Amino acid sequence: MIGRARAWRRDWHGRSKLQRIDLYSRVTLCSVTWFLALSWGFLPLLKTLDRGPAAMALAGAFLVGNITQSVVSNLNVTAAYAHYRGVEPFPARRLRLSAALLLATTVLLVALAASDAVQEEELILLVLDLPVAFAVPYVLLVPVRSFLLRSAAFGLVVVGLLAAVGVPGGQLLGASVSLLVVSLMVLVSARPSIWSLTVMWQAEEARHMQARLAVAEERLRFGRDMHDVLGRNLSVIALKSELAVELAQRGNPAAVDQMIEVQRIARASQQEVRDVVRGYREADLPTELMGARGVLQAAGISVTVEGADGPAGIGAPAAVQAALGWVVRETATNVLRHGDPSHCWIRLSRTRDAIVLEVENDGAGTSDPPGPDRGSGSGLAGLAERLGEIGGSVRSGRSGEDHFRVTATVPLDAPAPDAPSGLAAPADPTEER
Repeated sequence: MIGRARAWRRDWHGRSKLQRIDLYSRVTLCSVTWFLALSWGFLPLLKTLDRGPAAMALAGAFLVGNITQSVVSNLNVTAAYAHYRGVEPFPARRLRLSAALLLATTVLLVALAASDAVQEEELILLVLDLPVAFAVPYVLLVPVRSFLLRSAAFGLVVVGLLAAVGVPGGQLLGASVSLLVVSLMVLVSARPSIWSLTVMWQAEEARHMQARLAVAEERLRFGRDMHDVLGRNLSVIALKSELAVELAQRGNPAAVDQMIEVQRIARASQQEVRDVVRGYREADLPTELMGARGVLQAAGISVTVEGADGPAGIGAPAAVQAALGWVVRETATNVLRHGDPSHCWIRLSRTRDAIVLEVENDGAGTSDPPGPDRGSGSGLAGLAERLGEIGGSVRSGRSGEDHFRVTATVPLDAPAPDAPSGLAAPADPTEER
């Protein structure tokens, strides 16, 4: 039992905040059904225990039908919610059993009233509970106007049946008001909460889309840079190659000069491509801080940067800034991949012989992101290896109940670090040795 409780707690804390709200709202809707079934739908039936076996049999059948309806309702809530969000359509066949149970409990309620097994106050409470379990998922499947019209039609049927078995006018009025109240209660409790959840899910999807668009925009920028560098030179190489072929076919020695020019342009283009890729790969601290802020904010995470404008930031040596830039890039990626953060803090400070960078985020959940001692060559492990080569270090771990912190220390006399192998450009087979 304790193990199950711990597993449930890990699963709960592993969910995002929106997933928790989603689960809480659906559980609340399901709980309302049971709360009313065990109060309005059960307590009035206790008084039938001293009113004969027939009354007890009808009360027991009504209770069984009510409980079964509550179970079916709980099973339908998730599917109805998915239908309301537009994720997947609700299978109409799933309503057949629920509708049959509603019909059966309605007939049993009328039979209880006809046999005088329930009195006025008891009848009103049973009428209040009668449509709740069916209405909770149903209100998510149809428009508001349709729900109100069909609820009114159901109310007229119930009141008409009660009138047909001789229920007095005062009780009929109470039953009518009860059905109106419970229909409005289900409408104003279920629809607004699920609508709010739907809006939040749409905002979450838009946030992820914005982050993906930011990545796509960066790829397009790099593609435009490569096109600008190679487009003109490749056109010149193609033209000069064609000219060289024609000259060679005619036996003109000028073909050699053209091929020499082609070789020169190709080598120049090769160097320009290396320059573009090198500039794209270089981890400049101010640029990386700006990029990390933009990417994290695009993902809906607020960012606070401290110390970047002081001696620990722009005042640090260029090689140290390059090393810190790799740390910022890797830790920003780590924040996006793990947990459900809402805020990230980036702090730079300077000691006597080193620069210390701290990146901390909330929403870490119960499972820690991979640390420097797990795996190698990528993530924090690869970062620790690279900083270790220049005398630096990386530490990571929890700093609070749901906070995770990465602390990187880079000595002031550190040489410039190499680019991570996972981000480096492929080796050029034509590069001169």
